[in-house]
Amino acid sequence: MKRKKIKRRGAKLGQHFLTGTWAAHKLVEAAEIGPKDTVLEIGPGTGALTRELLKTGSRVVAIEKDGTLVGQLRSTFDTQIEKGTLTVAPGDVRDLDLKAMRLGTYVLAANIPYYITGEIIRQFLSADLQPRTMALLVQKEVAERILARDGKESILSISVKAYGQPSIAAKVAKGNFNPPPSVDSAILVVKNISKEFFSDFSEEFFFEVVRAGFASKRKFLSSNLAKEYGRESVSTAFTSVGLSEKIRAEDVSLEQWKKISELLSRH
Repeated sequence: MKRKKIKRRGAKLGQHFLTGTWAAHKLVEAAEIGPKDTVLEIGPGTGALTRELLKTGSRVVAIEKDGTLVGQLRSTFDTQIEKGTLTVAPGDVRDLDLKAMRLGTYVLAANIPYYITGEIIRQFLSADLQPRTMALLVQKEVAERILARDGKESILSISVKAYGQPSIAAKVAKGNFNPPPSVDSAILVVKNISKEFFSDFSEEFFFEVVRAGFASKRKFLSSNLAKEYGRESVSTAFTSVGLSEKIRAEDVSLEQWKKISELLSRH
């Protein structure tokens, strides 16, 4: 009976609980988690990833929104909680106060519902207290879009690359989850996370420019930007960067976005 209850709750909250232990092990391995690390785990569910994280000797802080699952996790891992190596806290990760948690340097590890993937990635990459590494089980298509191996960028891919170095550690078939999602997943790892990219210009203005540039995919980038910053300023910036005014936002690299933003910020 308990198993059926978990399945219904999981589906309701958009959760697909990890059952493939090899995938949990691969995620931990890819994130290079060791005994000196503190790990913030989002949505531990039934504890498959939690168990692998604890095997490294790291300190794990697990945030779970489902109150029933919180109780089950506390029962399953009572020994680790008593030792102080695991903390299971109820709550929505989107409401976390990272400063109050006093995690220090930490790694973010998660099997998160697909519908909040972009929101969670942006939340932690743009946070004042960023993780040093993120290792997430996400929809395979999203992971591939972030890497942009086809050369086509997006707001999400540019955002991730501005803060760190993304890679796909492994692809995880839908059969490794309960209930199975409708699509396959992938382990997305983002390393060397920092705000160094924004050391000499405005992080806020950069994303303002990127959002304006992607406002209409059917239009050329120059046309989208001209609405916000003026045709003359945009034309001057494109000439300086060496870009055609007929280029589209998805064909512009991270460094080119940075140069365009720097030039537009002067006007």
